[in-house]
Amino acid sequence: MTSNDWIRKHRNCLVVGPTGVGKTWLCCALGDKACREDFSVAYHRVPRLFTALSMAHGDGRYAKMLRTLSRVDLLILDDWGPEVLTAQQRRDLLEIVEDRYNARSLLITSQIPVKQWYDIIGNPTLADAILDRIVHNAYRIELSGESMREAIDGDAEYGLSVVPSAPAPTPDR
Repeated sequence: MTSNDWIRKHRNCLVVGPTGVGKTWLCCALGDKACREDFSVAYHRVPRLFTALSMAHGDGRYAKMLRTLSRVDLLILDDWGPEVLTAQQRRDLLEIVEDRYNARSLLITSQIPVKQWYDIIGNPTLADAILDRIVHNAYRIELSGESMREAIDGDAEYGLSVVPSAPAPTPDR
C-alpha cells in the first residue's frame, strides 16, 4: 500500500474495523504518503461531505463540487455509515463513484463490515451500481483490537504517568 501503486492503477482501498482502532489514522497516513509522491488528495468525513453536497444543490455549486471531487487522485471518505443513506445521498454517492471509476482512487473507512454496506445504501439497485464500482477492484484492510483511545486513557499501564498540573497560585490581596 505504501508504494502507492494502487493509486497509480486507480484501485480503491477499504479500511474497516471497530471504533478507535486507527482507521482514520491509517487513511491519513496513506494520504500523506500519496501527497509526498505528488498525488492530489482530498479528505472528507462522509457526513460532512453529504451536508456540503446538499447545500451545493441549493446554491448552484453542485456541478463544480462534483468536478473537484472527480479530479483528485485520491479521495478519502472517512467514517462511512452507519446511517442509511437518503435518496439524495445515494444519487450523490453514485455520481462521485461513477466519475472516479477506473480513473481515480477512493479510500473509504467504516466501522461497518463491507457485506453490510448494501443495507446502508438502502436501495438494492443503486447499492449494486455503487458497490460494483467500489468493491470489485479494492484492497481491503480489516483492523481489529482494542481502542487506541482507551490505551491512551489508560496510559499508566503502558509505563507513562500523567501528573496533573497544580492550580495557578492566586495573589494575596
